Amino acid sequence: MTRALIHYAALPIRMVEGIPQVLLITSRETRRWILPKGRPKAKMPARNVAAQEAYEEAGVAGHVSVKPIGEFPSIKRLRSGQVVPIRVRVYLLDVKTELEEWPEKTERERHWVPAREAPLVISEPGLADFLAHFASLWV
Repeated sequence: MTRALIHYAALPIRMVEGIPQVLLITSRETRRWILPKGRPKAKMPARNVAAQEAYEEAGVAGHVSVKPIGEFPSIKRLRSGQVVPIRVRVYLLDVKTELEEWPEKTERERHWVPAREAPLVISEPGLADFLAHFASLWV
């Protein structure tokens, strides 16, 4: 059995009238709703990788948690068609800035969703379960 690789994700959040919202983005190729995430980078702390991915993929910045808030299983589809199991470690990102322009703006869509509704638009079971658990903490 192959050991799962680790990726780091940001869970961008904001409060609107007392309701927590999460920011979802589309993947480049399949256009499914996901979180901004990426592979580890040499000499860069995991939380900084998550924050950088949120900036590049979603155009947001803010305060990122020092420790991950959890993780979920996922798969990475390689260009070759090969599927590789990964674990996605998630860092909470309290969004303070939402940019009009960002590096991957032309490649992705972004959409704020109430935290309770986020699992309903996710097609990836591991991420949907993770978001459902996260939303349950806000009751």
